[in-house]
Amino acid sequence: MSTSSTNYNKTYIQLIALHIAIGFSIYLFQFLGMIYFLGSVALLVFWVFQTGNKQNQVLIAAAYMTSGEVFFRMTGGSIIPWEAGKYSVICFILLGLVFSGTSRKSSIYWLYLLLLIPGVIYAASTLNFDTNVRNAIVFNLSGPFCLGIAALYCYDRRITRNQLHHIVWALLMPVIALGSYLYFFTPDTQDVLNGTQSNFALSGGYGPNQVATVLGIGMFALTIQLFVNGRNKLIFGLNLALLMFLTYRAIITFSRGGIFTAAIISVVFMFFYFQGVSKKKKNALSFYMIVLGIAIAMTWFVSSVRTMGLIDLRYANKDAAGRIKEDISTGRQELVSSELDFFIENPVMGIGVGKTREYREEKLDILAASHNELSRLLSEHGIFGLFALLILLIAPLFFRISNRKNYLFYSFYGFWFLTINHSSMRIAAPAFLYALALINIIDEKKNPVHRKQISG
Repeated sequence: MSTSSTNYNKTYIQLIALHIAIGFSIYLFQFLGMIYFLGSVALLVFWVFQTGNKQNQVLIAAAYMTSGEVFFRMTGGSIIPWEAGKYSVICFILLGLVFSGTSRKSSIYWLYLLLLIPGVIYAASTLNFDTNVRNAIVFNLSGPFCLGIAALYCYDRRITRNQLHHIVWALLMPVIALGSYLYFFTPDTQDVLNGTQSNFALSGGYGPNQVATVLGIGMFALTIQLFVNGRNKLIFGLNLALLMFLTYRAIITFSRGGIFTAAIISVVFMFFYFQGVSKKKKNALSFYMIVLGIAIAMTWFVSSVRTMGLIDLRYANKDAAGRIKEDISTGRQELVSSELDFFIENPVMGIGVGKTREYREEKLDILAASHNELSRLLSEHGIFGLFALLILLIAPLFFRISNRKNYLFYSFYGFWFLTINHSSMRIAAPAFLYALALINIIDEKKNPVHRKQISG
């Protein structure tokens, strides 16, 4: 094994150990959660300025803040603003735009951002008098805005495979800290089982949907590590053990969306990665797939035993008594349908940003959110939302036609689409991973020096 490879693996192990320690330390001393967030921002900002973003360090910084967002919310207390994770991602990307500009080809995402404006203006006249207009608009637009800014930076951004792997590392590490924290913080599984619904106690006292989504990112990142860096037996074993652990933690949240998403995008990654390797390496990858399949089966078995079979009922769409639930979407189908009706009733301007919950309560006497970004864009932005949605769906596919080296393209694109259908854009992850689908992978030897991209 070469010295560079040894150092690479050593750094990887050290980072994993550090983040396990971070999770445990925050469990012991809750106030360290705030310090972890502020310290991460400060160190990453210093690093970006020190390097001048010559190797797109802002993407690593933004990736770290993206996967750490839920953990920051869980442990940062009331001092850290709720949307701080998204704000930090946006700020890092804006910093990258200042240092490195954007491609002229990214103009389609300027149009996307402009299409969001009419709904904001209209909301000022449609939201109820006692509603905090600024908070309602910011809460609903921070995710779409984050996506637009990140897409502007990433569109046709040329990075090497090695830089892409470092971004994957940055996505993984905060999830390891979260997993460590959950291990120590949550009570014994069987002590808090109360049915087949999503379990807050087993999610660190936080929203199971968001926790499962972020744990799913960790599962995906570890799957990549298994196949990309699988030659070292120690590293392979470590990654496999971590994958089983994070999968177990994700399963017992009883939230299915993040698990299904992680499974689908991991399979998509394996398919496309498998297509691009030599016949000799395909034999090794086939072995990895078998080992991975056995590991996941064992993890599910342990999860089933620990939950006394309730998790099997959950995924069979049954309640604790074994009765089949009529609505597998847990009521979201009706909410999405209502938002599509709002769009049909108000096809031009929509009902205004942040108005959906109020409008649904007025019309249907239901106070709930659908957590579906597609139907929300249509209902709140009208025809402008439809055009914005078409840009998001189609632009990456056209980009892919002439940029086919990013073997994670469909996984990133799929994560965005699947996540916004069950968790909307309440966290930065779908926005940032969508943008990563737009990067252009180049060979190491073709990028010996940094060239600043043209602004505009």
